[in-house]
Amino acid sequence: MELIESHCHLDAGEFDSDRHDVLDRARRAGVRHQIVPAVTCASWPKLKQVCATDAGLHPAYGLHPVFLLAHRPAHLDELAQWLERERPVAVGECGLDYFVEGLDAQDQQHYFEGQLRLAKDFDLPLVIHARRAVDQVIAALRKVGGLRGVVHSFSGSPEQAAQLWKQGFYLGLGGPVTYERAQRLRRLVASMPLEQLLLETDAPDQPDAAIRGQRNEPARLGYVCEVIAGLRGQSPQTVAEQTSRNARDLFRLPN
Repeated sequence: MELIESHCHLDAGEFDSDRHDVLDRARRAGVRHQIVPAVTCASWPKLKQVCATDAGLHPAYGLHPVFLLAHRPAHLDELAQWLERERPVAVGECGLDYFVEGLDAQDQQHYFEGQLRLAKDFDLPLVIHARRAVDQVIAALRKVGGLRGVVHSFSGSPEQAAQLWKQGFYLGLGGPVTYERAQRLRRLVASMPLEQLLLETDAPDQPDAAIRGQRNEPARLGYVCEVIAGLRGQSPQTVAEQTSRNARDLFRLPN
């Protein structure tokens, strides 16, 4: 069974001591491709270096809203240069976060809209973080228009999911859907179009219910796939095939 990991921070320091083993476990679990999004300007060189070690790793460059205090206006100009030179598979991780305290909403909006415009200019998909800000993200996408991408770790409503689908956006789902208490999310997964779904782990974060409290890694993607398949009453193979097709279409990945 072939799987595509649509969101993994394999460049994170948590993997520095055993990254090769983590990659080997992912390959043995059927994970053929991984999208590795950035979080800060300072992290781009390491991310590039990590992804250069394996043909199945695909970088995305962006400025994450949670790391707002690390960003500078000039970083948007630097991002344009990186996109031009490196030709990554996506812009991101970018977005809005109204859950973490102390992050100025106006500043977040500035960096988010700047990255939306860059994605449009370079004809690249977006990897979007939207925590307690799905409506605001949808409004920003409509304002710029002509965009595509994925809202990762989606936790919004069916109505918001439908609005994003109409705008050309997939939903990334991972560890949180494996917890029985996540009833609203599990109902959404059971009824949403499979054509809108991408699988992710967000490793090393968001461990699934079977490894609660432990470091997450992309090899866990198969478990996420099995849980989602069970919720939908479909086979894991069906979910794997369609979500892999979705990821290839969005990120223009090789076969």
